[in-house]
Amino acid sequence: MAKRNNENLSISDALKEFVETNKLEKGLNKVNVADAWANLMGNGVNNYTTAVNLERETLYVQLSSSVLREELSYGKEKIINMLNEELGKVIIKKLVLR
Repeated sequence: MAKRNNENLSISDALKEFVETNKLEKGLNKVNVADAWANLMGNGVNNYTTAVNLERETLYVQLSSSVLREELSYGKEKIINMLNEELGKVIIKKLVLR
């Protein structure tokens, strides 16, 4: 059984501690990145997005439109910066559009 702390903790601190002790941060990052992509790109891009996967520090985005893929490839650095800013930390260092 886990050791009990007699200190008062806020819920957010308790959840952060739980995530750290159980090594769940990678899984949460994957979910958060997918949500951030959906929020930042809007409906126009989301309609053509078929998959968003985070592996290590590389974000793989699968698109069903070759024209959209070409357009987004011109702004990869800006997209990476926007996503990292939305997430509050540097998670993505490379973006691969498929």
